[in-house]
Order: sequence, then C-alpha cells, then structure tokens
Amino acid sequence: MNFILKIIRKSIVIPLSMAMLFSCTNDSKKVRDFLAEKNLPIAVARDAHHVYKDSGKITSKLTTSLMNDFSNRKIHPYNEFPEGVKIINFENNGLDSTTIIGDYALTYSKTSISELKGNVVVINHTDASRLETDQLFWDQKNKYFFTERSFVLTKTNDTVIGIGFESKENLNKYVAKKTKGNLLTNENEI
Repeated sequence: MNFILKIIRKSIVIPLSMAMLFSCTNDSKKVRDFLAEKNLPIAVARDAHHVYKDSGKITSKLTTSLMNDFSNRKIHPYNEFPEGVKIINFENNGLDSTTIIGDYALTYSKTSISELKGNVVVINHTDASRLETDQLFWDQKNKYFFTERSFVLTKTNDTVIGIGFESKENLNKYVAKKTKGNLLTNENEI
C-alpha cells in the first residue's frame, strides 16, 4: 500500500513541478510594463561614474551616488538622481570646462531637458564665473540654462543678484531679470 501511495504522489508532484517550471517566463516587455505600472525604476546604479565621448574625445563626465533609470516610461522616459549629481562638460578639446552640481536632478531623454534642484551651482572654469540658484533647467541640445527662481551670478568684476536668469551653458551672454547689485559695464556694450 505504501508503495502505491509513493507512486501516486510522484505522479502528481512531477507533473505539477513541470507545469510550474515551464509557466514562468521572462518576457522583458512584461517586466518593463510591470515596473512602469508600479512606478519602479528599470535599473538602479550606485556610485556611478559615466564618461560621455564623441569621436573618441571626452565631452563630459557624470558622477552620482544614486541613479534611478525610468527609461521604461513610454511618454516621458527619464533618469532620476535623488542624491545629487555632478557633471563636468568639456569644450574646445578640454580647454574650456563647465561644472554643474545639484542636490537632486531629473533628466528627460526624449527632450534632453534636465531639472536640477537644491544648491545648484554652475562654474565656468575658463572665466571663473559662478551661478548659484535653488532650481535650474538645462536644455542640453541648445546648451542653455534658465530659471525663474532667485540666483546669484558671480563674475570676476561683479556680482549680479536677481530673480529669473537665462544664459548659454558657459554663462556668457546672459539675461538677468529683476536684478540688483553693482554691475560694471563697458560703454561699447550698451
């Protein structure tokens, strides 16, 4: 009798185990859709150091302690940097560089627009200019910064304080709104 029960158990357990084994699939689209539905990142990177190159030349370096990859979003895929980000851009074969730092950042891959928040600092190392604000939008395609928040722009000869700012990525040719402070100007520039 025990022998028959063992055979019956095995004949039930083996087909059930096989059915469970073959019912599992790893369809990557289903996994991505599940993660998007639950608002979970498709990937997480810790202590990331990323180097961007164009034609073999380093164009920028990104450093972050945490990056969440939400590229599984259909409409607005993005990357999130919840613990801050530091980006160094190199122009003119590395002679000119700009450093961008923020406590939090979002980068939207389809539009190449980034939003940096909290203690945002942009430094142009060529002319030692420095922009400080608590929120900054960065259009990476057009190499353009803008904010409607308060800012401090420090140049070698003057400091501009205001609310609302737009400039090229290298902090030259800027538009400062609602400004105050001492500005040195050249009569030929007016």
